[in-house]
Amino acid sequence: MAKGIRLLVLDVLKPHQPMVTELALGLSELNGVDGVNITLVEIDKETENVKITIVGDNLDYEEIVRTIEEFGGVVHSIDMVAAGKKIIEESETPQDRLEEF
Repeated sequence: MAKGIRLLVLDVLKPHQPMVTELALGLSELNGVDGVNITLVEIDKETENVKITIVGDNLDYEEIVRTIEEFGGVVHSIDMVAAGKKIIEESETPQDRLEEF
């Protein structure tokens, strides 16, 4: 039975090296991790801002943060988290529509 954290979306600042491919492989080896996506959001002279999406079962947030830090990264924020038996898709609310104006 699925339990614990099943989805994490993290805003991370990392140096150019190691490459995102190495970070993705490192995160994918952690217990409970089924998949890792890393998307480059912004790049500057020395750093990259990336969005890291991790799915799995009973994800260990502290272990994930430690691994990111070992690769030279810093977690700026948790942008999304899902827990429980099922991952629920986000729905648009009236407040979301107000942001369009």
